[in-house]
Amino acid sequence: MIGDCAVYEKGLRSSKRMPLGQAATVAKETSGFVWIGLQQPTAADLNEVAAQFDLPALAVEDAVQAHQRPKLEVYDGVIFIVLRPVRYIDSDELVEVEEIALFLGKHFVVSVRHGHTPLLSQVRKELDSGHLPSGLTGPTAVLHRVSDLIVDQYSEVAAAIDDDVAEIEAQVFGEREGDHAERIYRLKREVLEFRRAVLPLVDPMYRLMTGNVPDIDPQSRQFFRDVHDHVLRAADEIERHDRLLSDILQANVARVSVGQNKVSVRQNEDMRKISAWAAIALVPTAIAGIYGMNFDNMPELSWRYGYFTVVAVIAGVCVTLYRAFKRNGWL
Repeated sequence: MIGDCAVYEKGLRSSKRMPLGQAATVAKETSGFVWIGLQQPTAADLNEVAAQFDLPALAVEDAVQAHQRPKLEVYDGVIFIVLRPVRYIDSDELVEVEEIALFLGKHFVVSVRHGHTPLLSQVRKELDSGHLPSGLTGPTAVLHRVSDLIVDQYSEVAAAIDDDVAEIEAQVFGEREGDHAERIYRLKREVLEFRRAVLPLVDPMYRLMTGNVPDIDPQSRQFFRDVHDHVLRAADEIERHDRLLSDILQANVARVSVGQNKVSVRQNEDMRKISAWAAIALVPTAIAGIYGMNFDNMPELSWRYGYFTVVAVIAGVCVTLYRAFKRNGWL
């Protein structure tokens, strides 16, 4: 659907919301530019706008389908750029990636938003009040401010992920044992999603910084240079998080393995002790079992010292076995 449609001249809004059918005519007559904002439009919605402003068909198709990687494409008189705003849901350790597509002409901006990011509304409010930080005007000002806010989000998300990585690291190397592989792997997946939003943006910002994009205000190069620098910093942070999470995952696996080995050693020790005591208990059990049989003709049944001899033999064998097991470390 259409969020807003207005004309801006000399950096200020000069009209209330206008009908979409008038936008193309006004864009041809004004010295400023017309900004049309579309929110999760259907193909029919965007095709209606595309027909008025002669937008490239391939770019329109990409803007409708969404799920595009950040990129910048230049067509005849139209610049098409895809940006990926992100936000970090700390409670779920989830990186939520949205999408903004911008069509920029000399006198018009068509923005396509997929998701719920408030960035475009913020830029429009700043533009309406004439308080854009860069002081730029025209479609270039919109492009710079949107990309600048998105890259600022990258820094915030990188800082939030850094806190969670530090927390996981403390848990893995802390005194309490436990397997944190699932949480580490899940956060590593989110870092990968974050990387997909950030790394492809390096080249578009470089092209804008060096002036290799037509119809871009030359005064904006220094501002895009700053945006490019922040993108590189965010990319470096992402690579650092990825490497650190890989190291933490390996350390977690090693620590879990050591813990399992300790358990196995304790179990083996327990089994040896149980086996040793069972062997010691077998001697009196066997002897008592033999003499517990009710037969008349058994040796030593009528011997006066038979009972004492059997008890002494049992005790002697048990003591001998105990010492042998003790000496071998089984007890």
